[in-house]
Amino acid sequence: MGESTVNLATLIGSRICHDLISPIGAINNGLELLEMTGAPSGPEMDLISDSVDSAGARIQFFRIAYGIAGAQMLGGPEIRSVLKEVNRGARVTVDWTHDDPCPRTVVRLAFLAFQCCETALPQGGQVRFDKTGGRWTVTATGPVLSLDPKVWETLSNPAAGAEITPALVQFALLPAAATELGNRVEVTSDEAQITIRF
Repeated sequence: MGESTVNLATLIGSRICHDLISPIGAINNGLELLEMTGAPSGPEMDLISDSVDSAGARIQFFRIAYGIAGAQMLGGPEIRSVLKEVNRGARVTVDWTHDDPCPRTVVRLAFLAFQCCETALPQGGQVRFDKTGGRWTVTATGPVLSLDPKVWETLSNPAAGAEITPALVQFALLPAAATELGNRVEVTSDEAQITIRF
């Protein structure tokens, strides 16, 4: 995946997120209006409300991971909030340890690495983000690690030839986006954890 392909992918991601956020917001406004008119509440309304919240959180996450990064900075509290919302009810917990503002381009890499780590945690676990010097480390730990070696090799060797399905697109985009920033992705693993560095 070349530089122009990465740019095209981020343009598509931004367009999709932009077009979806308006109807999601409209549904949320409609729910608020129903509440104000005294419409009966119940499990059906709760389900709709929870689904709208989940969709909004995912769009916010996808906008950062797959949209145009630009020169924007994101603060630690904002990043933690996005990760918390997108992971609400999930079996994977997230620990973002860095408090200083980060370039959105770097947060994009971290979010893509997070999605890679999610695929390795079929029974849940924890994903931790750390920065030491100029290098980021994203570490996944869990009771069971499930790794497709060829897919994971794609992160450090994009020519590995793994079949990239829509569910695994982060494995193709992460190394390409890292290369744009002059970074190289490295992966190490053992029985207890897998670590992505960039």
